[in-house]
Order: sequence, then C-alpha cells, then structure tokens
Amino acid sequence: MSGLTLPAAFLGWTLIPLLGIGFTMMRYNSIDPETHPIDQRQLLSTYDFIVVGGGSAGAVVANRLSEIPDWKVLLIEAGGDENEVSDVPALVGYLQLSEMDWMYQTAPPTNSPYCLAMVGDRCNWPRGKVLGGSSVLNAMVYVRGNRLDYDLWERLGNPGWSYDDVLPYFIKSEDNRNPYLARTAYHGTGGYLTVQETPWRTPLSIAFLQAGAELGYDNRDINGANQTGFMLTQATIRRGSRCSTAKAFLRPIRNRANLHIAMKAQALKVTFNKDKRATGVEFTRGGRVQHARVRREVVLSAGAIGSPQLLMVSGVGPKEHLEEMGIPVLADLRVGDHLQDHVGLGGLTFLVNEPITFKKDRFQSPSVALEYILNERGPMTNQGVEGLAFVNTRYADPSIDWPDMQFHFAPSSISSDAGDNIRKITGLRDSVYNTMYKPIQNAEAWSILPLLLRPKSSGWIRLKSKNPMIYPEIVPNYFTHKEDIDILVDGIRIAMQVSNSSAFQRFGSRPLTIKMPGCQKYPFDTYDYWECAIRHFTFTIYHPTGTAKMGPNSDPTAVVDSRLRVYGVKGLRVVDASIMPEIVSGNPNAPVIMIGEKASDMIKEDWKMLRRETRRHAGR
Repeated sequence: MSGLTLPAAFLGWTLIPLLGIGFTMMRYNSIDPETHPIDQRQLLSTYDFIVVGGGSAGAVVANRLSEIPDWKVLLIEAGGDENEVSDVPALVGYLQLSEMDWMYQTAPPTNSPYCLAMVGDRCNWPRGKVLGGSSVLNAMVYVRGNRLDYDLWERLGNPGWSYDDVLPYFIKSEDNRNPYLARTAYHGTGGYLTVQETPWRTPLSIAFLQAGAELGYDNRDINGANQTGFMLTQATIRRGSRCSTAKAFLRPIRNRANLHIAMKAQALKVTFNKDKRATGVEFTRGGRVQHARVRREVVLSAGAIGSPQLLMVSGVGPKEHLEEMGIPVLADLRVGDHLQDHVGLGGLTFLVNEPITFKKDRFQSPSVALEYILNERGPMTNQGVEGLAFVNTRYADPSIDWPDMQFHFAPSSISSDAGDNIRKITGLRDSVYNTMYKPIQNAEAWSILPLLLRPKSSGWIRLKSKNPMIYPEIVPNYFTHKEDIDILVDGIRIAMQVSNSSAFQRFGSRPLTIKMPGCQKYPFDTYDYWECAIRHFTFTIYHPTGTAKMGPNSDPTAVVDSRLRVYGVKGLRVVDASIMPEIVSGNPNAPVIMIGEKASDMIKEDWKMLRRETRRHAGR
C-alpha cells in the first residue's frame, strides 16, 4: 500500500462540475482501451490460489499467478472499483473519507504526545478500500527507496532481498514515459505500470530544484544510482490520469478465464485444517458469509493493518493477546509489532508575493476542466507533489548515500482550498485551522513536508475484538525516541534554507510565523517551538509497514521467512508492506509493487520445484 502521500496533495479544490465528470466518463468509456475488471458473481468452490486484497501488491500477485493457465486464482477485494473521480490526479484529496477509504484512526497517545492538533488527539490513517487499494488514494509518488535499505534487509537474514536482487523487479513493472529516464540502466519500458513526470507544473517547481542546487544538492533521478538530491516528482500517471495497480495490472487481463475477482467481498478469516495448513478463506459478500477453498496457498495482501488483523483473528499472532481475545492459537508470532511509519510536521507553510501557487479559485474553471477532458493536460493532471528531495540532516552520515530526511514540495498549503476539504481529511481542529490558516486563505502559499525516513520509534496493532469487522487498535507510538524529534527539527531548518534561497527569494518567500495553538509560549523557530509543533500537527504520510516482519527463523520478532511464508503454518504467505523488516527510505508504493512482483516469482519457483520433487519420487 502505500504509498499514500499528502492528503489532498494540498490541492483541495471543490469537485469538478458534473459536466466535467460527464465528459471524463465519456472519454474513458469511449477511448480508454482498458475497460474495467469483471466483478465475478459466480465463484468456484475451490481455487489454486486465493489472494486477499487487490491493492498495490495483491493486484500484481493476481496478475502474475494467473499467467499460469492451469492455476485458478481468486482475488478477494473488500471495496469496489475505481471511478472517474479517482482517475483525476488533482482530485486526490476527495477520495479520503469516502467509501474508497477504510477511514482508520490512530489511538490517542498515552505517553509520548502526538496528533494533538487533531480532533480527539487521533490522526486519520486513510487506506484504500477499493480495487487498486491505496494506489487509488495516494498522491501517485513513485519512489523506490535507497539501495542501502535493501542491502540491510539481506544483512538482517533475508537472502535474495539485496538491492541488486530487487532492482530487476522494479524495472520489470515499469513503463517509464520520460526518455531521459527510460534510457538509463535503472528504468524500464513496456511494463504494466506507467511512470512519468506530471504534464503540468507551477513555476515554483523549478525554483525548488534551483534551491537544492544552491544548498549543494544535485538535481538527479532519485530512483537511479544515487538518492541524495532534488528531483521533479516521478509519478504513476498515464495519459494525464492516475495509473493505479488495478488499472496497470488488472484491466489488461480482465478476460483471463482463470482469474476471478470478487469485489465488495471482505475477508473474515483464513481457515486451517488439523495440520495447520490453510484450507481457504471465509468472507462476507452481499450480506452472506461464504467460504472459498484453496488447493495450494492463501496470499494475504491486505496491507500493514489488514493483514495482521486477519492473521490474528485466524489464530496467528501473539499467544497472550489471542488468548485474551478468546482466539485459539495456531502459531505464536509477533504479528502486529514493529509498526513503522514516515512522520513529520504538517502545515509547514511559506508565503510568496506572486500569483503562481495552486489555489482552488485559480483553477476551478470550465476551461481547466475542458483542457483535461479533451487533451489530458493542464492543472488537473497535477497531483500536488511537484518536487521531492532527499537531504542529510546533521545526524546523517555524509560519507554514504543514505539521507535521513525527505521533502515533499507542494505549490500550495492547508489554506489553498479555503478550508473546504483539507481541514476535514486531516482531522485538524477548527481552533488550529482558524488561528493559523484562515488568515492566509487569500494569500499565495507553498509547503514543504519534512519526513523522517528511518524512525527509531515504532508502534503496534492489536485486536479490539475477535470480530473481524471491528477495526483493530492502531498505536503508532511516534516520538518515543528523542532522536526522531532531533532529526525532524534539523530537517525543518533545511526547509527554511530552501525558502531563504535566492531561487525562492525572487518570489518574496518567507515562512508563515503564526504560532501553532498550544505552542505560543515558545519563541518561533526555536527547538522547543518546533518540537511542540511536530507533536501537535503530527503529519503521517500514511506509510505503515512492518507488522508481519520478514526475518530468519532465529529472529523471535519475525512473522514470515525470506520467501514470505508464515512461520508455524502451511500454505499461507503475506505479500505487502507489512513484511518489510525495516521501513524503506521513501514512499513505499513502488517497493510494495516490487514485493508483489518478487513474491509471485518465488511462489512460481516453489511450486515448480515441488512438482519436480513429486515427479522424481513418483519415478522411483
């Protein structure tokens, strides 16, 4: 999943007029060659593989496993299909808190404070409840992470997961539409997933690159040989529209007879026999509980929240917790632990003097809508994150290319939609919005979201009930390690340097100095002020990982092995962001797609080897 980045991508303009949506529907129904996947109503009783969750990983796995014509594959997805609104990059924020969103929330903090500027001290955690998962809700940012992330995975006891091992799988998926990138050894063409720079940008995007150069950073492909530097955003966009994993991996194969997709079918639990082998999946659809049996394997791709919940309600998880919930224990594993996320300061805003930012009242017009509908170009193709940077705070090791801070640059701010939508999807308290952002609703504003790439603090997910329809408790446990705050504050200082660069000073850039409610006692731009602001406007960029950790048998915290098989049971794998042994340094959507690609090959290899072994024994 994901890779869900900025809520509303700081765009937040009102919905495009119905006329525009009508034109968009007409365009996609008439000239889009990739018609929507079929929602299979009549299911078989038994499949070779059942994939639970049709998101960033599950869509990939369903595609690749169904390449074997003899294998019957069922993909179960709790949500429905994408629609024309989700296709439009500029409308990204309107998908949150919709029927496409699971609408999770964090538990209020009990020790280290965070999310204090949000209603009830709870941060919203949107996750995609739709075919394509969080790749339908995210800001389409395509980042692979750092070479050293994957080399660390291998050093932690996971053979086959080094950077050199995983790079071919990134390339396999990719259809890069920017020639200067596509011709390098780090990118691919002809894959299912379209990657390109957005067709339309504001002048501030170039200022962002120029500011990076002034600070001593190269303008480079951060998905290439080195990560440290500044770059125009690469995004999963095709013909000016979102390229979700459903559009990329499922639409082209909609007519494969051996792949069935069941939408609006929510998995309830994995069933097992007395030998602890997975026998199928119980799910609810249309108000009726059903059970699909499996011959070979169940693959959980329900995400870093959904997969651990399904494991635990099925009897795979921490023994003491399952017993407390009244669930018979099949395998005592640390499911739900090691929850990691990228987190930073939300609402870090800068003002400029010229009318060049992305504002609702500037781009909500029939001419802009028609430019998109007829030509697939213009401001509606902008997903709000125009630039990315990977920078070193003073806590990073400058001798290696492993930056500890990521910037998402947006040519807009919390106030750019005049309070229509962003304040709602962030859960921001009215008092905070009215104090800080309402006074600048008519101003020209841009933002940097500074993100901690490798947090030391980690949290957990636990069941509230053995009823799978009741959401689990999410405890991110942000900022329990002071080093996380130290790095973030230093990252904010670097963001201030971006604003102070001559590239931004041409536009009169200066920071918004209205103090965060709850932090007024601290002088602006001091360490204490920024720590207070971070603990108030805690901004998760919705990258939960690690809750079904991959590791060797000797690691007591591991849930799956290096081939993603769940320890202690048979016929069950987990393939999604929850298997990450450590969070990647960047948006995880592309890495999760890579995990889906690599896992599919491993499943094919394992069953091919088993077939050879069976034949060899039969021939004796």
